[in-house]
Amino acid sequence: MTITDTSSTTNDTAERGRRLTEAGTAWNGRIAADRTAAHLQYRVRGTGEGAVASRITAGKHEFVIDEPAALAGDDLAASPVEIALGALISCQIVVFRLYAHALGIPFDEIDVTAEGDLDAARLFGVDPDVRPGFTAVRLTVELTGPESEERYQQLRDVVDAHCPVLDLFANATPVVTAVRKAG
Repeated sequence: MTITDTSSTTNDTAERGRRLTEAGTAWNGRIAADRTAAHLQYRVRGTGEGAVASRITAGKHEFVIDEPAALAGDDLAASPVEIALGALISCQIVVFRLYAHALGIPFDEIDVTAEGDLDAARLFGVDPDVRPGFTAVRLTVELTGPESEERYQQLRDVVDAHCPVLDLFANATPVVTAVRKAG
């Protein structure tokens, strides 16, 4: 199954709650009827542009990823590692909202900051002994609302156990790369 949906936005808490309940009920029903209904496949395509930028197409959405000038880019957009941290932040926000609603742990606002440490020595072929990716990532989640710090920590534990992009950062994911000559 691939994911596509119609576009709409809301900051209305009641509307958000209705949509979360509706989606959870629908998914639970589909999965109960057919366990394979939970197996999703995402497909994203990219094409090189400019010095080192990429034009990415994800469903009906298109965006650019680039590098700063110091990394040979034109600095037209966020870098791949910034996009990765942004994906982690946005997934955290979604899963916090989902489980806050499901568990009855309300919050008013959520702000998430991600910091990642990266040693570019491997990227530039200087030191093969360092990891090419992040050596550490720190997330700070700030919630405002009526609950105690302890309840928000309980919510964080549930979110950490269910966040797909956090799992990508925290655990090894098998990746297969194929290179083909086009044309």
